[in-house]
Amino acid sequence: MIMNEKTALPNGSGASTLFSTAQLRPYAPLAFLVVMVVLISAYSPGFASVNTGLVLLADTMALFMLAAGLSFVIVIGGIDLSLPAVASLASVVTAMLLPELGLLAFPTALLCGVAAGLFSGLVHVRLKIPSFIATLATGGVVSGIALYISKARSIGISAADRPMLNWIAGTTFGIPNIILAGLLMCLIGIYIQRYTRFGRYCYAIGAGEPAAIAAGIHVDRQKVVAFVLSALFAAVAGIMLAARMTSGSPTGASQLLLPAIAAVLVGGTPITGGLGGVGRTLVGALIVSVVRIGMTFVGIDIFAQQIVFGAVLILTVAVTMDRDNILIAK
Repeated sequence: MIMNEKTALPNGSGASTLFSTAQLRPYAPLAFLVVMVVLISAYSPGFASVNTGLVLLADTMALFMLAAGLSFVIVIGGIDLSLPAVASLASVVTAMLLPELGLLAFPTALLCGVAAGLFSGLVHVRLKIPSFIATLATGGVVSGIALYISKARSIGISAADRPMLNWIAGTTFGIPNIILAGLLMCLIGIYIQRYTRFGRYCYAIGAGEPAAIAAGIHVDRQKVVAFVLSALFAAVAGIMLAARMTSGSPTGASQLLLPAIAAVLVGGTPITGGLGGVGRTLVGALIVSVVRIGMTFVGIDIFAQQIVFGAVLILTVAVTMDRDNILIAK
């Protein structure tokens, strides 16, 4: 029997290193999150309090919703740059329609997100336009609609209408409802990606689109659904922002695109697709929030935080990029 070096020496450094790297890599983001919390807490003990933890989680949920939606598209090897505009539009629609439609304002905002995602997906697959350009254009259109209907101003939610936001802005047994809603959406996202045919097809498309086509997968249909889910999660983020700020702003989510992309990639979903998912993105979103809020605790200003976000994103893309696929336009 002829054995290669790794087979003959199962305890050798080559096999041991390969096994350890493969086994430990999925847990690296979680380990990094724990280390960050411990280090910041050592510098500023108040960071480890229950109240701070709940505030951090509540502040993370809107970002996580954007990143979770984005993960659906990144898993198939695409990108969606329209999500901040979709979230902003959803917040404006919620604030505008709440006095007239009551609770029906929420599904209306979600439908706006679905429409935006459907438009992005169809432009991408029907016109064969790369997702980067298709969603950039969609984001411009959606942002323009949000600015137009709001007359380029924030729309406040009156005190009389705010009780209808309690399912997001209120608390249950001391836990902010926005956290519970975010965790519920996380579970829904994990279920879709791991336990449905659509989810399995998405991983197959991200791992190799030509092979997925050869296997009989209706790739265009799966892509459109991925963009719809992405925008739907972004609309949920917009509702969360409206509830948190008690207003709808046409630019309320405009600064969340880079943190959302960073959350997906730092959480372990490679930019080339085929791996990762919503569960890992939750860890990535928490890392981004811990870095941002943690640097506030240690006295670093907002400009340095943006530098860190950019540096983390560049580093993560460099590490996770599958260079065999860089010639494929996504």
